[in-house]
Amino acid sequence: MRSCGVLLPVSSLPSEYGIGCFSKEAYEFVDKLFEAGQGYWQILPLGPTSYGDSPYQSFSTYAGNPYFVDLVELKNLGLIKEAELKKLNFGKNAHYVDYAKVYNSRFKALKIAFENAKKLLKAGKLKIEGAESFEAFKKANSLWLPDYSLFMAIKDSLGGIAWNEWEEGLRLRGAATLKKYKDKLADEVEFYAFIQWMFDIQWKKLKKYANERGIKIIGDVPIYVAFDSADAWASPELFQFDENFIPTAVAGCPPDAFSATGQLWGNPLYDWDYHKKTGYEWWMKRMARAFDLYDTVRIDHFRGFDTYYSIPYGRKDAVVGKWKKGAGFALFARMKEVLGEMDVIAEDLGYLTPSVIKLVKRTGYPGMKVIHFAFYGGAETTYLPHNHVANSVVYTGTHDNDTTLGWYRSLTKKVRDYTREYLNIRTEDEKEIVWDVIRSAYMSVGNLAIIPMQDFLCLGSEARINTPSTLGGNWEWRMGKKDFTAKLAKRMKKLAITYGRAADETKVK
Repeated sequence: MRSCGVLLPVSSLPSEYGIGCFSKEAYEFVDKLFEAGQGYWQILPLGPTSYGDSPYQSFSTYAGNPYFVDLVELKNLGLIKEAELKKLNFGKNAHYVDYAKVYNSRFKALKIAFENAKKLLKAGKLKIEGAESFEAFKKANSLWLPDYSLFMAIKDSLGGIAWNEWEEGLRLRGAATLKKYKDKLADEVEFYAFIQWMFDIQWKKLKKYANERGIKIIGDVPIYVAFDSADAWASPELFQFDENFIPTAVAGCPPDAFSATGQLWGNPLYDWDYHKKTGYEWWMKRMARAFDLYDTVRIDHFRGFDTYYSIPYGRKDAVVGKWKKGAGFALFARMKEVLGEMDVIAEDLGYLTPSVIKLVKRTGYPGMKVIHFAFYGGAETTYLPHNHVANSVVYTGTHDNDTTLGWYRSLTKKVRDYTREYLNIRTEDEKEIVWDVIRSAYMSVGNLAIIPMQDFLCLGSEARINTPSTLGGNWEWRMGKKDFTAKLAKRMKKLAITYGRAADETKVK
């Protein structure tokens, strides 16, 4: 079935306290998507971000980002006062996140809320309509919540240093040392569990609201976990670690036309032999959690399941490395067996070998087509709309691309001329050129078209979300409160109707 949607990270929503969250503005965004005939809202990973603020380097593959908990909702529950919030500085720029200020102020606010919640919980007076109790939540999430909460509490107590720098008893998870820290940090552990309860309640409520309006949520599962994460610390057997839990090799990409030294991501690599012996149990639990949070899951760096690039630990770049065999189809066959038919998108971008193409085809998952990549290699390029297939998801660009306006402005004359000819662009109005590119995605035979919100707003490079392999200045852009207008929603819906993608054509006047 043909459909369309919008890519916008939760952090990029407008809101009152420095970063997008599950606030009233999120509900208003859903309303606008409904008005615009959209059927999907794609977001980035929801996990708690670490240094660098990337949602792809999270402290946990299971937990939610404390930044996304709506402070207004905590205020409505009587857990924090307006006067207390006004004393905190969340940053003054409505269009960009100031992560340092958000980190310092938000955790102060959340700590105040927790202290007040403790009293109400003790008295049995903190009951939230339609939500399970705190104790029931902890029990239901016992698979990951205790490890995550303890990991964060220890990390905070040691000034934020990575777990491989912790004392040996902690690093190697000695029973006596763990008990000592659990007892010593019991209140802090409870704080992190409480914040996850609030996150869970608020996200499930927002997702339900979207689903009731016919809008599905596309979430994102990074193939790798961060080294400095509760996952790596609590389950070292899952990874290629030595006896001291130090990686023997890490993830990345080899040198190519874009980078002479390749990309050194530094994520720990999986011990696929171990995973196979367990029936891929950890992956089944991870994907079950993902489908609890989202309707559709985009699996990042899908090619890594076929073959992955292994870089010896300690290298400063990715020049030296080897391609090794990944889990292959067996993982996805097991997933179907355990979880049933699930709605998955395979992120199959970049250089694809015949074996990767075969794996994607065998799973039956739709791959991705990015219009920005289409105009560099002639008429046979698979990203050109005339070469698309129905079982694919079409994007103008992704979170790793420049905005369409920024991309168009950066084209060489040769590529720009070909782009204009191919798309039959007959205007010099840059904003209308952006709409021509969007139109080409909507015209595609690909079943689903997803457009970044910045493109619908016709914004330039100042609104780019991420520039890969760079530090600083990423994940910061936010949409203005009045940017998504009724006029824009009407134009989006008209386009969706024209190309048979509108979620609810009967409501069009």
